[in-house]
Amino acid sequence: MSQTRALHFVFKVGNRKETVKFFRDVLGMKFLRHEKFEEGCKAACNGPYDGKWSKTMVGYGPEDSHFVIELTYNYGIGSYKLGNDFLGITIHSNTIVDRAQQCGYPFTTEKDVSILTSPDGYKFNIINKAAQGDPVKQISLASSNLTQSVDYWSRLCGMTIYNQDAKSAILGYDENQCKLELVDIGQKVDHATAFGRVAFACPGAELPSLEEKMRSENQTILTPLVSLDTPGKATVQVVILADPDGHEICFVGAEAFKELSQVDPAADDLLQKAIDADKSDEWFAKKGKSKESA
Repeated sequence: MSQTRALHFVFKVGNRKETVKFFRDVLGMKFLRHEKFEEGCKAACNGPYDGKWSKTMVGYGPEDSHFVIELTYNYGIGSYKLGNDFLGITIHSNTIVDRAQQCGYPFTTEKDVSILTSPDGYKFNIINKAAQGDPVKQISLASSNLTQSVDYWSRLCGMTIYNQDAKSAILGYDENQCKLELVDIGQKVDHATAFGRVAFACPGAELPSLEEKMRSENQTILTPLVSLDTPGKATVQVVILADPDGHEICFVGAEAFKELSQVDPAADDLLQKAIDADKSDEWFAKKGKSKESA
């Protein structure tokens, strides 16, 4: 069994208030941590921006046993252009559709899958069945060349191939973890400005060799091994990579990340205070402007 574990996927969000309602009231997730920063992350965790930003972790349980979502909010950005790179997250739940109906939140149903789209345009595929283990079962990303993508994720990143046909492949680090589905879309993958990032934890001692393996294969290293500080919390080592289609991948040292990722009981209060104190919409309105689109 691999010691590498799927952690989270990063969404950039412009409409934080409505996004919070969607993840809490419709998907039924819980807020796990909320952190704010006055300047951009040196590993570009908040994208190519230097201003004030926050990240909020949300999921169905602690990140050391569940695949969760990171909501990245840049205070000056109101919206992001979607590409064709992110295809959806699959969740098993027999309560989400009922909550969506009660909230009046729109969804469509195709065969046995109900499709909900977040306020910022990200798609969630709901399988109406009780979850066994973590309800988040799969994240789907686009590929322009499935053979090349599968080789990268299996041979270089060490994933197991669980299923593959001419158009898609399902890979993962463990049968009981969230899987990665790669779908051949038959065209170039466009990340636009909403591009996300998928994160994995592995033993910290493996990070230098992982970086060297990628370097020897002439693969893209977006951020060489670097230490990231979170005030009052653990310092985590990370390497940021990109696969052949430009999907960003963060590998973090598992030991320090386990300490960093503990659930904060104050997460809800911290997030609500941040939303209440965020006057950026009003500031732009007084200037006769709307928030910029990234």
